[in-house]
Amino acid sequence: MLRKSILVFFDDILIYSSDWRSHILHLTAVLDVLKREQLVENWKKCYFDQTTVEYLGHINSKDGVAMDPNKVKSGIERPVPKNVKGVRSFLGLTGYYRKFIKDYGKIAHPLTDLTKKDEFKWGDSEQTASEFLSRNVIFVNIKSI
Repeated sequence: MLRKSILVFFDDILIYSSDWRSHILHLTAVLDVLKREQLVENWKKCYFDQTTVEYLGHINSKDGVAMDPNKVKSGIERPVPKNVKGVRSFLGLTGYYRKFIKDYGKIAHPLTDLTKKDEFKWGDSEQTASEFLSRNVIFVNIKSI
């Protein structure tokens, strides 16, 4: 049932279905597995009969999966990194979409180099790479919506 009607990430389980009857069957199957494996549910964290669910930075609905608009907005409004930690965070965000961005590794190279050097120096090549990746991540997000 994984990736057909269920997504699991650590201790989060998302059950999705095309209709109510199927959903009850999927939900029952998951609860049966949890019981069999002696795992417990945290009912305070459970939500049922939702038409839209935010899950791992995505919005899941009957129309499919889209990026959370708040995540896209934070990517657009992201300040220029001021240190190695900031560059790593930016690369983590954009790296999530690397398969959609042709030559991602080559484009991100100046930024990746910043994480290896002892001296942090933001220059033109880093700015160009940052702007290009930001624009393309936003484009990927808009296309997925």
